[in-house]
Amino acid sequence: MDKLVQIKDDIVIGSAGSRDLLADLFLPPEGESNDRAILLVHGGGWREGEKEQLRGYGILLAREGFVCLCTSYRLSQEAIWPAQIQDVKCAIRYLKANATALHFDPKRIGVSGNSAGGHLALMAGLKSFDKVFEGEGGNNLESSEVKAICAIYPPAQIRKYDNTDPIFDAYKALMGKDAQKDDYDLASPLLQIEADFPPTALIHGSSDTVVALSDSTDLYSKLSELNVPAELHIYSEEEHAFDSQSGYGRSVAAIQNLFFNKYL
Repeated sequence: MDKLVQIKDDIVIGSAGSRDLLADLFLPPEGESNDRAILLVHGGGWREGEKEQLRGYGILLAREGFVCLCTSYRLSQEAIWPAQIQDVKCAIRYLKANATALHFDPKRIGVSGNSAGGHLALMAGLKSFDKVFEGEGGNNLESSEVKAICAIYPPAQIRKYDNTDPIFDAYKALMGKDAQKDDYDLASPLLQIEADFPPTALIHGSSDTVVALSDSTDLYSKLSELNVPAELHIYSEEEHAFDSQSGYGRSVAAIQNLFFNKYL
């Protein structure tokens, strides 16, 4: 019982527009800290999902010594882009501002996310970005720069389709009806990543019909061309969200543990 992860639910880490931004904190068992932290960002097409979605990863990775924070963010029906990346950056800044109290090195923070959360994790890795992406959610004297990224079946490019209904087009619902192609491009990791991008792990199922495997393979190719340390893990014949199965979830957590131990 002395090796239990300590969990603090619904802590206020900043502001999301006119309301509080909440997150769940997972602290390593006493004596198990490895001096590193991971921000976990849930998926759901930017329009659904909740911070509790990645609770299993928070527990598994905290057991390995990482301070983990599962954050919420404004969904697209509440606020359009760039509210989502602003909230993620706010969560990163919260971790940095509280690193001493949480007993980890503020320079050793990684971000991991699933699906839409994977997209947001990748966007958080950019060193050069539109300054509006930073937002004003809190702790704005801190940097939102991170050291490593793990993106699990992430949409790598936000695509603008004409004559689609935002009820079915998650990209349009995210970006809003007035967004132009340049706005979509600025929100697309594949088009924005440069040679200073952090080391990145990509995880994807080969039979994914929600986010095509090519999103990760194209991203991996670009990272390799730029000589960014990168690894790609493809799970044969697995669909989107395959890691919701317990065995696969533990396998993905093991990959994250190895990757973040190497690069954080």
